[in-house]
Amino acid sequence: MRKLAAIITISYTLLLFYWMFMGFGRSNRIAMGYSYNVIPFHTLKMYMNHADHFDMRTWFINVVGNVAVFVPFGIAIPYLIGIRVIRFTLSFIAALFIIEFLQLILRRGSFDIDDVLLNTIGAMIGYFVYWILMRIKAE
Repeated sequence: MRKLAAIITISYTLLLFYWMFMGFGRSNRIAMGYSYNVIPFHTLKMYMNHADHFDMRTWFINVVGNVAVFVPFGIAIPYLIGIRVIRFTLSFIAALFIIEFLQLILRRGSFDIDDVLLNTIGAMIGYFVYWILMRIKAE
């Protein structure tokens, strides 16, 4: 079962890398300048305060999508390598910073601290689901 979970996790990770560096028109951004946000909740406040200026798809992808797509990692990584919550969270945040930085320097997106926050929330939701499933299994 772990081998299948590892294959699925690796495949999902590759898909996510495609989305983060190539998908959603990111290949067209190379000619554009650098884009970044280092102020926590700035982008989220913008989406809330100016909701009428964004279509639902944009809002959904940037808010709900940034949480939902990382939930599987919160389940799969602890299952595969038995990592505890603090180490998982710190390692996950470090990886997210690297990914966001790469998006910035490769001009395949932007560095947005709000993405790091939303992605981490998604992973933590997944870890909580994993924790509950392990509690149920132990009973």
